[in-house]
Amino acid sequence: MKLLEKFQALGQARDQLKNLGVDPFNVVVEKILSPTEAIVNGHRVILAGTNNYLGLTFHPECIAAAEKALREEGCGTTGSRMANGNYADHLALEREFAEFYRKPYSVVFSTGYLANLALLSTLPGADDVILLDADCHASIYDGCKMSPAEVIRFRHNDVDDLAKRLRRLKDRAQRTLVVVEGLYSMLGDTAPLKAIAEIKDEYGACLMVDEAHSLGVLGESGRGLAEAEGVEALVDFTVGTFSKSLGAIGGYCVSPHRELDILRYTARPYIFTASSSPAQIASTRVALRLLRDGGELRRRLWSNAERFHQGLSSLGCQLGPQMSPVIPILLSESREDSLLVWHELLQNGVYVNLVMPPATPDHRCLLRCSMSAAHTPEQIDQLLETCAKVFAAHGLVSH
Repeated sequence: MKLLEKFQALGQARDQLKNLGVDPFNVVVEKILSPTEAIVNGHRVILAGTNNYLGLTFHPECIAAAEKALREEGCGTTGSRMANGNYADHLALEREFAEFYRKPYSVVFSTGYLANLALLSTLPGADDVILLDADCHASIYDGCKMSPAEVIRFRHNDVDDLAKRLRRLKDRAQRTLVVVEGLYSMLGDTAPLKAIAEIKDEYGACLMVDEAHSLGVLGESGRGLAEAEGVEALVDFTVGTFSKSLGAIGGYCVSPHRELDILRYTARPYIFTASSSPAQIASTRVALRLLRDGGELRRRLWSNAERFHQGLSSLGCQLGPQMSPVIPILLSESREDSLLVWHELLQNGVYVNLVMPPATPDHRCLLRCSMSAAHTPEQIDQLLETCAKVFAAHGLVSH
């Protein structure tokens, strides 16, 4: 096979989508009107798939901080922190994350993806083991590929399977990093974290929790599932992102272990990546404060999620296993049928994410919806009205 021949099948699949006149992978967002509205592919739509959980992307304090940093420090850093030095705001944000999580050590990365690559490629060595939930994010899998450690999957949210695999590792269990997520991004379900933390502690393993979708969403202070489950003291490494509840771009890790600070000198995704722009860091510092004090935002987010979830349930839609701000609508295995449903929703003013295998946990396509604290009750009712009309035309609702 020649070098480029392996892309022929992918090219043919893309051409088939074009022939249908539908391309969910080339959506053009022409204008953002607010945290919940935009002009997309020529249609004014309600955004119901953005991960903007707290609706902070247009918060005036975040924008003012970003504008000030842009004027005073420029557009970018033009290099890595190792080579070009640490901007004072990067260090300040690390201190603020450490204080927020009540942990002594914190590192900020350029993206959440890079945070996972850095941790997983560096912490476990050649004689160690990574034991990860099968439904973990692509960034976690990619970090595992970069690691010299042995990689073992356990069945999604299956505590007994995790315990069995730790038991089989015997003494190597103490050289194992267990990796799970707080809130899983496709089906919107949470990890049984209390049981997982207790099991890892029993066997002497370490635990890494990716709270990307649970930061700002779960826990009294918004610290995520570990806070909500009361097991923060049993989590060794907490990873997250700025690109969901914080409304920016970047990533972080906090830990009680000094080794996280030493990781700065060994993790290639940290050493060789340009650091985040001053504007991103400045807006994130404000957003983190708003998140910390955002009890009302979290209440509104969950109220909106419950309203939308109940509405879809009353339509007879097949939904995910738990109610959360991530609400998947399960469709069929037919890509063509699912594409048409997604396209008709977009044409009728609803933007959600179309997810197809292999990105889905099974062989079915799904529409991934995510609620925001910024959605109004009227917008949610409009979303439901449009979904009812489109789904009925495709036989996807029971009545």
